[in-house]
Amino acid sequence: MENSTHYEVFRLAAYGDIGQMKYFYFAVVSVLYFVIILANALLIGVICIERSLHEPMYLFLCALFVNQLYGSTGLFPALMFYLLSDTHDISLLYCYLQIYVLYTYAITEFCNLAVMSYDRYISICYPLQYNNIMTPKTICGGVTCGLILLSWVYSFFLNGIVISLSLRLQFCGNVLDRVYCDNYSVVKLACSNTMLNNIWGLLVTVLYISCTICPTIYSYVRILQICLKSSKETKQKAFNTCTPHIASLLNFLFGCLFVVLQGRYDTAHLPPILRTILLVYFLICPPLFNPLMYGVRMVNIRQACKKVLGLNPET
Repeated sequence: MENSTHYEVFRLAAYGDIGQMKYFYFAVVSVLYFVIILANALLIGVICIERSLHEPMYLFLCALFVNQLYGSTGLFPALMFYLLSDTHDISLLYCYLQIYVLYTYAITEFCNLAVMSYDRYISICYPLQYNNIMTPKTICGGVTCGLILLSWVYSFFLNGIVISLSLRLQFCGNVLDRVYCDNYSVVKLACSNTMLNNIWGLLVTVLYISCTICPTIYSYVRILQICLKSSKETKQKAFNTCTPHIASLLNFLFGCLFVVLQGRYDTAHLPPILRTILLVYFLICPPLFNPLMYGVRMVNIRQACKKVLGLNPET
């Protein structure tokens, strides 16, 4: 251990000296956060209130929207505070709490999207057995709610170990080139041995790829095989139900990829504002566009929203 120091705070250097532009950025971020809360909360409320939407597909969507509110809350309040603040120091406790929230959000999002792809796979490939397999019985029973609960528990467990391993580290510096805390940047500042952190980080990556991305790919390969041998009506049904999900998956995947690439490669040649946008993309764009996309694309949700809001569902 060389020149380690007991730091009480980390400094978020990505805010820099933005001068009077901080008020403009604050206004933009405030509007984005308001729209995210409004759109996600509206669809959560509509799905909970409207009994016709108490089906597996819509319950999975509800879980997706809840997770997006959870992840956004891990970023936006702190982002808005530091934009207006003259100091950009974050306590170790809040830094680790933010890491935990953002990382559980990310893994739970992948889990939710994987479960949704499984739901679409059962619906399209085994339509006659669908209601027997995907049962939404009561609040805490049935396969549907079990899969939703498993997604959260899986994410909380994996990231609990990530945080416990990071808490033991001693640091040689406290400057993070970020607008929020992320575990990879924190571990890079450590003077102490990070072998366990690196091994567990690799294991977590393998686990969530094998448990989320691989099943998602398999589901869509099987859906494609069925569609190639099916009628035009079946193909149209698959297209209508799978397009929003594929768009959501790619949107979130690209956002996570931007974060990973910035952590592994030098992006100093990029403008600071572009680097920041790429870093927060996975926390802003999916929570912003997913409820809008599902609300527009899915007829049942659109009609239920109009009904709950007192509008004519037929318009």
